[in-house]
Amino acid sequence: MEILAEFLGVALLILLGGSVNANVSLEKTKGHGGGWLVITLGWAVAVMVPVMMFERISGAHFNPAVTVGLAIVGDLEWVSVPAYMGAQLAGGVVGGLLVWLVFRQHFNITKCKDTKLGVFSTAPAIRSWADNFFSEFVGSFVLVFAIIGAITLAPENVGSIGIGSIVLVIGTGLGGTTGYAINPARDLGPRIAYAIAPIKDRRDPDWGYAWIPVIAPLVGGLAAGLIGKVIFL
Repeated sequence: MEILAEFLGVALLILLGGSVNANVSLEKTKGHGGGWLVITLGWAVAVMVPVMMFERISGAHFNPAVTVGLAIVGDLEWVSVPAYMGAQLAGGVVGGLLVWLVFRQHFNITKCKDTKLGVFSTAPAIRSWADNFFSEFVGSFVLVFAIIGAITLAPENVGSIGIGSIVLVIGTGLGGTTGYAINPARDLGPRIAYAIAPIKDRRDPDWGYAWIPVIAPLVGGLAAGLIGKVIFL
């Protein structure tokens, strides 16, 4: 049941969050041009909804970086980590495909190929592997460290509103450099969906950058778990 909850939670998260990207970015949508604040608010709520639904079933990780961090501090058995991560990635792919299906006509008429890719995956404002990696590392560290601290010291503050608030402040602040993936499943899953969906006039999935929003969040979650274990436990 926990694995199914992780799959469904990430699929819903990506459907809602990716739809925010699509609604703001694609041509002739009702929300076209809504801007960064709409995106950050939308993604925060997109995280809150599945957390509210599935927290008591799986812990509502929905993020391999969170899964690694919580495994380090003993909140999840390591034997469950691969299954959690696999479910999260699969949910990301399914969620991405659903976004394409909902907005298919708008993908067809949107001319900018980078915009189409940006609905699914993140990209840096200024491309620099070292700086982009550091930005994703810091954002992911803050996310996982805050979750560990809250679980340990103030569990009543975790919940959907607490997690959504952390995601919101990361997005409105730290997220401006890379688009704040802070979650390998959030970026890689939809990027795979983009690669396999028959999207009209698409560009390549930018695999050359794709490793950063996968590896940097995992390293950030690892660091947050190690430091959190020393400070909070």
